[in-house]
Amino acid sequence: MSNWLLPENLADILPVEARHIEELRHKLLDLYKTYGFELVCPPLVEYIDSLLSGTGSDLNLQTCKLVDQLSGRTLGIRADMTPQISRIDAHLLNRDGITRLCYCGNVFHALPNDFLSSRELLQIGAEIYGHAGVEADFEIIQLALDTIKTAGINSYKLDLCHPGVVRSIINSDHAASAHVDLILSLLKEKDVAGILELSSVIKNIRSDTLESLKIVSSLYGDTENVISLARKSLPSNPGIIGALDALQILIHSLDDVELGIDLADVSGYGYHSGVTFSLYAEGWRDTLVKGGRYDNVGIAFGRARAATGFSLDLRKLSRGLFNTEKPSAILAPWGRDKDLLTCIKNLRQDGEIVIQMLPGGYPSQDEFVFDRKLVLFDGIWQINDL
Repeated sequence: MSNWLLPENLADILPVEARHIEELRHKLLDLYKTYGFELVCPPLVEYIDSLLSGTGSDLNLQTCKLVDQLSGRTLGIRADMTPQISRIDAHLLNRDGITRLCYCGNVFHALPNDFLSSRELLQIGAEIYGHAGVEADFEIIQLALDTIKTAGINSYKLDLCHPGVVRSIINSDHAASAHVDLILSLLKEKDVAGILELSSVIKNIRSDTLESLKIVSSLYGDTENVISLARKSLPSNPGIIGALDALQILIHSLDDVELGIDLADVSGYGYHSGVTFSLYAEGWRDTLVKGGRYDNVGIAFGRARAATGFSLDLRKLSRGLFNTEKPSAILAPWGRDKDLLTCIKNLRQDGEIVIQMLPGGYPSQDEFVFDRKLVLFDGIWQINDL
């Protein structure tokens, strides 16, 4: 293998796409600023015990480790920035009131999520700390929607879930709570037959637990119908009622969005504590934006805080956008004539792209389109169409 080839599932970003990503990053961070989110930039690498505090085993498997030559301790290359933002809120800022933070930076996965995914992502996101009410969930969902609208996406679907429904069913049955991973795997696949066969695998699991799990596996689709059916068919315990109430408030608040609901969505079950959401759009084969509530993750840093937020891969977002229009540029001849240089300077100050030819060569590039040129006419430098 040639030594200049990149490792699997890694790629260079070439001029046109790189510019598009950078411009998109600026637009989104400017959007978050209008909502009052403050920008933070945590380091790419930090101690592994800090980096993985309050997270599940999935993030541990995705995190590359190395030994710090200065301290001898194990470092991790971040696979997700959210734990770092929680650390900053809980440990460094340590504010009493509501804190809004946003971020953008590279993360690295030890393994790709699938054979088409990159292992290096440009993660951008926003988090709200210090408010446990559904109002913060609504604001963060609204910001996620504005994020993809700002990127130019007008056709999308928002899916909602609340792990409190499944968690309440499992935690109410001691036999079921001892086999959480097995139950979650069946719910993930919506394997009704496998759920009904749990009685032969899990001794003493209650029949009403099996019935509730079977019902939950089919509770997805139209929002109002799902919530109504869940209230009628699931146990009326506080955890389930509270989860359904929170979802219903959001559904009524998001009346201008195409909504779906899936109460059996168990992704992030061990991490999320409240409402979760996923955004899908035409042109992307899987989830474009993921987010939700993750209260008390900051307790690992000495301070429990209510928290909700979202993140997405900016490279993935950019790749799915149809963007063939290239900015126009002005071609200028080589020369040190004072009037020529002044003209070029003024044009650039006005926001024009001016590329001056070097002696003996024509500019070779992909990012711009030359549609004008600078010519000297009657002693004055003028712009002519090409």
